[in-house]
Order: sequence, then C-alpha cells, then structure tokens
Amino acid sequence: MRFLITGANGQLGSEWIHFLRDKKKSYIAYGSDQLNITNRARVLDVLERDKPDVVVNCAAYTRVDEAEEKADLALLVNRDGVKNLADCCNLIQAFMIHYSTDYVFPGLSEDQFKYPDGYPENAGRLPVNAYGRSKLAGEKILEEGDFQNWLLIRVAWLCGEYGSNFVKTMLRLSAERKEIGVVDDQLGSPSFTFDVVEKTCFLLENNKSGVYHVSGQGLISWADFAESIFQKAGTETIVKRISSNQFPQKAKRPAFSYLSTKKLQQTNAALLEWGNGLDQLLYRLKNYKTKQI
Repeated sequence: MRFLITGANGQLGSEWIHFLRDKKKSYIAYGSDQLNITNRARVLDVLERDKPDVVVNCAAYTRVDEAEEKADLALLVNRDGVKNLADCCNLIQAFMIHYSTDYVFPGLSEDQFKYPDGYPENAGRLPVNAYGRSKLAGEKILEEGDFQNWLLIRVAWLCGEYGSNFVKTMLRLSAERKEIGVVDDQLGSPSFTFDVVEKTCFLLENNKSGVYHVSGQGLISWADFAESIFQKAGTETIVKRISSNQFPQKAKRPAFSYLSTKKLQQTNAALLEWGNGLDQLLYRLKNYKTKQI
C-alpha cells in the first residue's frame, strides 16, 4: 500500500512521515509549498504520476483568528482544496483520508450537559467562526459529493512532537514566566498526533469509512491542561485561571469542544486517556531538539 501525504510539514503531516518511516511503509510526502491543493491541475498531475493507494490530506488553513478577515482564503484551502483532492482520488480510485475539527460544532457551554460524553459524530453542526465554517464546508464536500472511498477524522486541541501547539507553547513560556494566565471556561480534551495517526491507520486497516472522532478521554479546561503540563514537566510556573473575556481573541472560541469517541471504541480500538497521552508527548519532547524532523 502506497501513501501520499499532503501538508507534510505540519503537525499531522510530520507525524505521518515518521510513523510510515518507522513502519517501513511506502510513501511520498509533499509540503504545501510543493503541492498546493487549491491547484486542481497540479493535484491531478501529482496523483496520476505517483499513483498512491491512499491520500492523507493534512493540508489545511488553520489560522483561526486570521480567517475572520481571510474567510475566502480559508474556504479556498479547506473547501475547494478538499474537493480537488476528492475529485482526483475518485479518478485514480485512491482512498482519501481527511481531517477536520471540533470547531464545526456550536461549542455552547450548555452542550456539556446535553452531550456529557462529548459531541457524537452526527451531532448538529453550527460553527461559531470563519475557520469552523470553512472546515464544515470541506466536510460537506465529502458527505454530499459522489465520493465512495473516504475517511474523515475530527480532532480537537491537536498537539504533538512537531510544529506549534499548546503544550510546546506552555513549556516555552514556563521558562520565561512565573505565572501564566490560561482560560478555564473552555472545555474539551486534547488529540495527540501520534494517537491520531495510529487510530487512523487502525481504521484504515479495518476497512472503516465515514466520520470518526479521535480525542483523549476525560473532560478538562485549558487551565487544567496547563497545570498538568507544568506539574508533569517539573516546572514551578503557576497557572492563573482567567475567563475567555479576559483573553479576547478576534475569532470566537467554542466553550465546549469535547468529542465523543464511542463510535471509535466500538471498533475495539484502544482509547487514550488525555493524561497518559500527555505523559507520552512529554517523554518524546525531552529529546525533541536532538531529533531530525
């Protein structure tokens, strides 16, 4: 089985490369500067030449705040780019894997009571910002088009060994500050890139298709997450719990981002508790600077 990775320089793309390399799988990977998924002719040329069995789309416009002013660009990548890939996968009969986000859901605080186990895959979607709307548009491309062979994985609070993310930001800031303000009224659970890739491969190997959630087990706030990062990393930085109103951002953030993984559990996949996932990530990051990406 031959894989083609788009967005190879990002968090997930980098994780995929290392996973496939470790497993000695056949793959080819393209950064967004090498393969712009908004260029349909280029996408078709590459897929027809490389003839992958599986296309893993890790390319996305993810600048949440900038998307408020660049909604057209977000749609170009997250909707039109997805359609280009899906169309070309259909033409060469390749299986397509695509990633989406908790931001497609309403994220209402009261939803934590309506969905105590997290949003199920089929919960009503109503994004609260431009980024979420662009990702939802990409989901609808797959769901409403004439595409048969695809797997859509939603993740939340994505973090891993490569690229920029909350865990690495907190570790960096803890070396600079004695106290850090972190919001405690946004709830969810992190998805760890190594777990996302492993679970995606598990679903692929078990011939699953459609929509699945991959996220850590256990509901926490960003402040809870930061405190655990500092405690496990052995730093003395104190978390100052603040409200979202005290940390204004251009794009509105969901108050509730927890994703249910019951559907994933039904496949007999082993679920990852968020604290265990953090332990594994921190262990990997200890040697991060000495590893070649």
